[in-house]
Amino acid sequence: MVTVQEIQQLIRQSIRDAYPEPEAGAIAQLLLEHVLQKSRMQLSLQQQEVVSSAQEAQVQEAIARLQQQEPVQYVLGVAHFYGLELQVDERVLIPRPETEELVDLVLKEHKGQQGLQVLDICTGSGCIPLALAANLSAVKAYGLEVSAGALEVAKANSEKYKLSIAWLQQDVFEPVQGIAAGSLDIITSNPPYVLEEEKELMRPNVLQYEPHLALFVPDTDALKYYRRITAVAKGLLKETGKLYFEINERYGKQVQELLLEAGFTDAAVVQDLFGKDRMVRAVK
Repeated sequence: MVTVQEIQQLIRQSIRDAYPEPEAGAIAQLLLEHVLQKSRMQLSLQQQEVVSSAQEAQVQEAIARLQQQEPVQYVLGVAHFYGLELQVDERVLIPRPETEELVDLVLKEHKGQQGLQVLDICTGSGCIPLALAANLSAVKAYGLEVSAGALEVAKANSEKYKLSIAWLQQDVFEPVQGIAAGSLDIITSNPPYVLEEEKELMRPNVLQYEPHLALFVPDTDALKYYRRITAVAKGLLKETGKLYFEINERYGKQVQELLLEAGFTDAAVVQDLFGKDRMVRAVK
């Protein structure tokens, strides 16, 4: 007979080599909330409650995966993003807090507007268009992604929340099909932007488990996606339509200059909560 308190301590101790404190404590909390279907408050008030043998077995299975440095979001099968609980697995990148900041920027700049048409390029789990569709009025949203596996995850997420997104399995380096020229108000993208040379700086749980297709660009052509998406946006955006990028903090000025050279105006580098250059937005 194991209590909530005991199993919480067990998780923390068991995964400490892979995930040092305080991360181990945060992961133990997430795992128990998920397995026991209790809120943080309920768990803190019910520390002496006994955990069922089935729940204990579920926790032990999760611990074994976490000890291999598998990200907790993949172990649980869900990630939280802008108020949504999204399905995630190894076919998609785990949504990051900085991408929530990108969504927040778009929402602030389009508050109260009706009937917007939005395209997200390199959509992965669909987190960006889903969050925008959930928070903007009567939006028509598209999500474009080359990976068929990623789009299966995105579709499952849109069905869960009954959000109508047009999913397009296409390579952005080919002509975009199914969207009329000059029809979009907003294009967003969090494309691959980690340089191959930055691999050695990354944690094993990212390198071993998350899809490299969604992460990496060649060292010799760091801006390849930004250049191509800028060209696509010139054709698909309405006049005064806006383009929003998440970026590698090393390339804020270069992405800004690329947009200005392409004829966009009001190109601005926007910092994240940690003061890093993380977004660039511009107007057609």
